[in-house]
Amino acid sequence: MPVRPTATAPLLLATAATLAAATLTACGGGSGDDPDTVRVSYKQSMDNKIQVMDTYLESVKKQFEKANPGKKVKLVPIKAPDAEYYTKVQQMMRSPKTAPDLVYEDTFLINSDITSGYLKPLDPYLKKWKEWPKFVDTAKTAARGEDGKTYGVPDGTDTRGLWFSRDVFKKAGLPQDWQPKSWDDILDAARTIKRKVPDVVPLNVYTGKPGGETSAMQGLQMLLYGTGEDPLYDPKAKKWVVGGQGFKDALRFVETVYEDKLGPDVEDALDPNMATRVRGEFLPKGRLGINLDGSWLPQDWLKGSGHEWPDWSKELGLAYMPTKDGQAPGKVSMSGGWTWAVPAKAGNPDLAFKFIETMQTKENAKKWYIANSGISVREDVAKDPEYIRAQPGIKFFTGLVSATHYRPAYPAYPKVSTAMQEAMEKVTTGDGSVDEAAKEYDDEVRSVTDGEVIER
Repeated sequence: MPVRPTATAPLLLATAATLAAATLTACGGGSGDDPDTVRVSYKQSMDNKIQVMDTYLESVKKQFEKANPGKKVKLVPIKAPDAEYYTKVQQMMRSPKTAPDLVYEDTFLINSDITSGYLKPLDPYLKKWKEWPKFVDTAKTAARGEDGKTYGVPDGTDTRGLWFSRDVFKKAGLPQDWQPKSWDDILDAARTIKRKVPDVVPLNVYTGKPGGETSAMQGLQMLLYGTGEDPLYDPKAKKWVVGGQGFKDALRFVETVYEDKLGPDVEDALDPNMATRVRGEFLPKGRLGINLDGSWLPQDWLKGSGHEWPDWSKELGLAYMPTKDGQAPGKVSMSGGWTWAVPAKAGNPDLAFKFIETMQTKENAKKWYIANSGISVREDVAKDPEYIRAQPGIKFFTGLVSATHYRPAYPAYPKVSTAMQEAMEKVTTGDGSVDEAAKEYDDEVRSVTDGEVIER
C-alpha cells in the first residue's frame, strides 16, 4: 500500500504491549509450525467498509495456492491504528514462535527494524528475480539498509498535495483552477472560506501525536521542506538539523491554522481517526474546504470500497503545495512507501519470497496500484495505458515526483518524528509557543541522536 503513515514507531507502553500480546495469542503458532504454509501479516483498514488490501491478498492467495499444489497461505490481518500495528508486528518478529513469514513494513521503520535484527536481507533472492530490474531506483533505495543490503520489496509509492472542494470554493468566490503560490495564499483562501462559508472547516492540516506519522509527514514536513534545502537532515554532514528557522516557520503555520480557527476543532484534529474521517465524512459531505493530504485518497471512493463517490473527480480540485514564499522550485511533495519484508526469524523464508513473486507479476502489481490509488514503482506498469487511464488524479500526482522528498529513514527517525508530533500538538492546543515547542524539539533530537546534530 502506498504509504499512509498515521503513527510513529511505538514506545512499548503498557496499553500497546497489552494489545500486542492479544494479537500474538490470536495469531497462534509461528511460521515454522507448518513448512507448507506461508503466514502473511498485514495492516487491515480500521474502516470495515475498506477492504482493498484484503480483497487483493485473497486474490493472490488463490493464484499462489493454485500454482503451488500442496502449499497454503494463511493471511494474518492486524486491525489497529498504525502505532499499534507497528508494535504488534515488532512483538511478533521477536520470536520464531510468533514470527510470520512475511510482513507489511513501512519504509520509515525499516532501518530501525534492521538495527533491531528483525528483518532478513533479500539480496540472494533479488539477484535471481527477473522482475527486480523493473523497479525504479528511488523505490529500491527506500528499502535498503545502511549496510547496503535490501530488506524489502516495495509495492508502490505516493505523493502529496492540496485537495479542495469546488463547491465550497464556488460559494466562497474562489477560483475553480486555484493554485496557491505561497503559504500566505493558502491562509488567505482559508480565511475567505471561514468568512463566506462558515459552516465548513476551511483547512485541514494533520497535527499532534494522535495522528502519528500522518502529522509528521502530511503535516509538518510538507511545510518544512518548503522552507529551504535539507531542513530536517543534512546528508553531507550526516547529522540531524536543529535550530532551524524553517522548523519554526512550519510550526508557526500550524499555530496560525488552529489559533485563528481555520482548521478543525482541536478535539477533531487530535482524533486518531481523523484521516479516516476526512476521507469518509469531511470531503465527501462537503464539510471541508482545503485538505493537505496524499495521492491515495480515491481508493476509499472507488466502486466497491464502501464509500463510493463516483463524482469525486468533478467535485474536488487538486493543487500542488507551494514553497513558503514561492521560492524555487515552487512546489513541494513528500513520498514514502510500504514494502513486503521477511522477518529474520521466519520459518519459511523461501516460500515467503515465492509469494512476493506472485504478488509482483506485472498484472498483479498493476491491479494493486489501480485498486489502491497508488503510484507505480515499476517502470513497465507506469507506462501501461490501463494504469495511466485508471484514475483522474494519477497524472497530477505522478507529476509531483520531480519535486518530492523522502524522509531520512535512519534508525533515529521514528523518535525524531515523535518529537515533531509533540511540537505540533503543543502549538495546536496553545499549551506552548512556537519558540518553546521548537526548543523542546531541538533538545529531544539532540537526546535521541546522541548529539549527532548540526546547528542552523
